[in-house]
Amino acid sequence: MAGWSLWDLLNPYAARPGRRKTPPGISAPTAGPGRRTIEEDTMGARAFGPLQGMTVIELCHHMAGPTCGLMLADMGADVIKVEKSPGGDDTRRNVPPAINGESASFMMMNRNKRGIVLDLKTPEGAAALRKLVAKADVLTENFRPGVLERLGLGYDDLKKVNPGLIYASISGFGLTGPYAKRGGFDLVAQGMSGLMSITGERPDGPPVKVGPPVCDITAGLLLALGICAAYSHRLKTGEGQRLDTSLMEAGITLTYWQSTIAFATGVAPRAMGSAHPLSAPYQAVRCSDGYINIAANTARFWEKMCTMIGAPELFADPRFKTNGDRLANLKELEAELNARFEKDTREAWLAKFEAEGIPAGPIFDILEMHQDPQTIAREMVPTVDHPVAGSVQTIGLPIKFQGTPGKVAMPSPLFGQHTAEVLAELGYTETEIEALAAGNAVHLGDTASREAAE
Repeated sequence: MAGWSLWDLLNPYAARPGRRKTPPGISAPTAGPGRRTIEEDTMGARAFGPLQGMTVIELCHHMAGPTCGLMLADMGADVIKVEKSPGGDDTRRNVPPAINGESASFMMMNRNKRGIVLDLKTPEGAAALRKLVAKADVLTENFRPGVLERLGLGYDDLKKVNPGLIYASISGFGLTGPYAKRGGFDLVAQGMSGLMSITGERPDGPPVKVGPPVCDITAGLLLALGICAAYSHRLKTGEGQRLDTSLMEAGITLTYWQSTIAFATGVAPRAMGSAHPLSAPYQAVRCSDGYINIAANTARFWEKMCTMIGAPELFADPRFKTNGDRLANLKELEAELNARFEKDTREAWLAKFEAEGIPAGPIFDILEMHQDPQTIAREMVPTVDHPVAGSVQTIGLPIKFQGTPGKVAMPSPLFGQHTAEVLAELGYTETEIEALAAGNAVHLGDTASREAAE
């Protein structure tokens, strides 16, 4: 690492001839090695959000576990992402897309986190993790069940180091049951949770995957919820615990309505396009220039909409009189509605729905969603300044706290960017850190990437 001292690694944006002193939006350290650089004073104590004071060790990769971590980080937790050596999180290689050579996927899922690199297969790397665990509140992991136990880093091992530790796991199928040892991916979970049987345009069509990786994302959100509940319990009792969820269970939780129908009737629901299995009309309809969504599924809204579109005869039609009637004759209802909505544009119809107070909305593509004024007003597309990629847009925190607001405060870490910083916080000396790096137990960051940030 020619030209870089350990102090440089501890404080990569400290003043140096020819270097930008600090990245945009980040304040410089005020004193000594290990001093935090982003509105923070000590490990686990950020200056924003309801979870400030919580320290989370993230032993996660890909998407489900990192989703949990980014939610906790956006709410103020100090999330320290531990990447493997060599290579790091596999999403660093999920390209394209890339921005200035940096994986856009990695930057999306790992903003607001500090990043360190440890080789947990070495005694020194595992020892560093145990020191980190001793100061942490939460550890998250999404290895296949049994991997961390074989390294001596399972819950039974680490609770000896920190009895109050909350040890939270995501796997494909959970820690118990006949599939516990199987690996899991979102696509597999979507199939086995029934989601692909109820997604698609028609009941006799091929199985269709839900567009986003909903099992991954939902599992991450569920784990974050479980961690907050376990943290509340620990604050009251001092007791830590292990908790887990899975991609399959995440998918199952998304079938509340379809499972309701199956429980009540013994019949498995099938794909219905954009329609709702329990109420109608609640779906997309075709206008002269595209589609809009309508929700005229209550008796009051149904009558109002029939009057609004100049079709009072539909309200009087015995095929469509009640919600049950409309569901039983859904294909006929769709044909009648499309024939009428095709007479005008999306914009014209949406203006009429708005005037009548009937729920309806446009169908955006992703770029249109990003540009919508409501998205912008709710700060759902913030921008962070990455030291290599530059100005990068990301998705914001979808929960707004009036008293303790969360935020996206920092970009994703460079590979090993905060290794030296975190080790110094744990009490390692400069000589000890250099020895760990020389023995490949830790990685102190990529020199080329750091110099590109100057």
